[in-house]
Amino acid sequence: MAKLNACAQRLYRYDVTLPYAFVCMKKIHIVGLVIIAVAIGFIISVAGDYSSYETFERAMQMPNKDVQIVGYLVTEKEMYYDPIKDPNYFTFYMRDKDSTIRKVILYNSKPRDFERSEQLVVTGRMQGDDFVAKSILMKCPSKYTDHELVLSQQGPTS
Repeated sequence: MAKLNACAQRLYRYDVTLPYAFVCMKKIHIVGLVIIAVAIGFIISVAGDYSSYETFERAMQMPNKDVQIVGYLVTEKEMYYDPIKDPNYFTFYMRDKDSTIRKVILYNSKPRDFERSEQLVVTGRMQGDDFVAKSILMKCPSKYTDHELVLSQQGPTS
């Protein structure tokens, strides 16, 4: 019989059929594998919460769950922000991808250059007919537009 380490000798002596690699692992390796498994489970559970964008109608069906809604600022409707009265209260109207318009309430200050944003992604939940946002991501326009590129290709006019 070939020379075996102590763990393998115990397995061989008692005719244990458990996998050698698992039984003979050091405790630190087992703890490391458990930590990695927990971390992978946590990452998968968090990633599942924000994997897709919803609409206002779908968010109304899930009132106790945070959702992300992508849409556009409705400039025809009123935006309210009075930093003297309450600097942490900002409201505006947003149109989602199904063209549903809802009031969005943000309990934070108004983002800088908010009116210039092309697209918005709000994260939060519905509260009645209003959407209470925890955060806002704004897609701002590029400083280089097609019109400016055409002008620069033609050269300066004299």
